[in-house]
Amino acid sequence: MHKPSNNNIGQENQLFGVFFIAISIAVALASVLSEIASLNRWPFYYNAVIWIGSFVIVIISLLYNKRSTLLTDLGTRMKNSIRWPLHAKVINAICWSGPFAPIALILSLFPYLILAGIGAGNISTYLLLKKYRKITHNNNDKGSVYDRGQFIVGLISLIAIPIVAEVHINTIIVRGDMAVMLSRILISFAYAAGGIYSMMIKGK
Repeated sequence: MHKPSNNNIGQENQLFGVFFIAISIAVALASVLSEIASLNRWPFYYNAVIWIGSFVIVIISLLYNKRSTLLTDLGTRMKNSIRWPLHAKVINAICWSGPFAPIALILSLFPYLILAGIGAGNISTYLLLKKYRKITHNNNDKGSVYDRGQFIVGLISLIAIPIVAEVHINTIIVRGDMAVMLSRILISFAYAAGGIYSMMIKGK
């Protein structure tokens, strides 16, 4: 099986680095616009338009010329994960969907569940890709280095949970939605940090 060259790995790093940064910018933009919508008491459905629109505009703006390559790489990763053992797929699915599932029932925990889902999901995907890399990379330990950027995203998201909780406790009387705002800021920061790291690694 063909082993990925350092040049190919570097290109993957750059691409996914830009992708993570696009997510970071989209989250930041949507957060600002949704706050403006809230202050002006715009209809609630505006939030959906703002979030979807922000992601579409930012990702197209930054990745339009590389969209086919990005979709191919994402598709390849999904195909690779299909080859994982069943228990690995179940663990990954639980890490991603588990924290998100109860959000509708426990809205008060929304910021913490979002952080937990992004944190656990990204870290589990990183660890499982690393563990089962031999399935698609012929035991080549280098694999795709951009996965480490995904680990950074997950780690920062999990670390952010107690930070958000502490701020929320201290500001709940002043402003009850502070936890939501802060969680969005930290999610944006997490993806920016992961993206910058991925772009700095060039197949080393």
